[in-house]
Amino acid sequence: MNFPLFLFIVLVVTGLAWLLDWAVLRSRRPEGVAEPWWVEYSKSFFPVILLVFAVRSFVVEPFKIPSGSMIPTLWVGDFILVNKFDYGIRLPIVNTKIIPIGEPHRGDVMVFRYPGDPSVDYIKRVVGLPGDTVTYTYATKSLTINGKPVPLKPDGTFSYVESGLNYVTTNRYLEKLGSHVHSIILESGLPAIEPEAIQNFPHKRDCVYGDTSFTCKVPAGEYFMMGDNRDRSNDSRYWGFVPERNIVGKAFLIWWNFDALNRIGKLIS
Repeated sequence: MNFPLFLFIVLVVTGLAWLLDWAVLRSRRPEGVAEPWWVEYSKSFFPVILLVFAVRSFVVEPFKIPSGSMIPTLWVGDFILVNKFDYGIRLPIVNTKIIPIGEPHRGDVMVFRYPGDPSVDYIKRVVGLPGDTVTYTYATKSLTINGKPVPLKPDGTFSYVESGLNYVTTNRYLEKLGSHVHSIILESGLPAIEPEAIQNFPHKRDCVYGDTSFTCKVPAGEYFMMGDNRDRSNDSRYWGFVPERNIVGKAFLIWWNFDALNRIGKLIS
């Protein structure tokens, strides 16, 4: 369900009902006669719906993390908040930017509409900005951006439960993208990329998949995204670039997790 569209429809219906009663019906209603139920409900709910719609559209929006592609930064079940104005004010529903404020930075954790199905929201880390040349080396599972290796430092191990009862222990690294220093995990037993999963996507001609690495030149107005759980992330390696028009916002805070209360209030970096 397209919840923003649903919220907008309810907002319009309740607003029109309230306006109709104020402009026409109340003057015709005999004194002492109660308002119709639909007018009473509309007057009660319209201000609340308007506030929720405005906050979700222009200030902050909540999301729940459904998969482990961003482990160890984000866990399954994390409820997060996403800043809706850092990357510019956008019209709700159509997602068209009307007031430019800022642009994504390399290393940001960003929510966006999945290019293959814009009704689905994805969350990944910004690796490549427009104009960047991104290379991923299979043997070391390391990144090079514009000819410069991305710093990667071993940081012990990280264990988590994957797909129910599958307990996984991985190697953890500290990676530096732009001003962001964050953790990623790599599994030595998994390949750096699965060639059979690579899709046909717009601007695929800007990517070269070789035997030892792949290189992508990020087109203007597009972004190259990757998950922090590098070997278990369905990301730009497989389905290509994220257009600017698909951006939802920047993730910045974990506000709840039913299974890990110590994660409440954790900033996302």
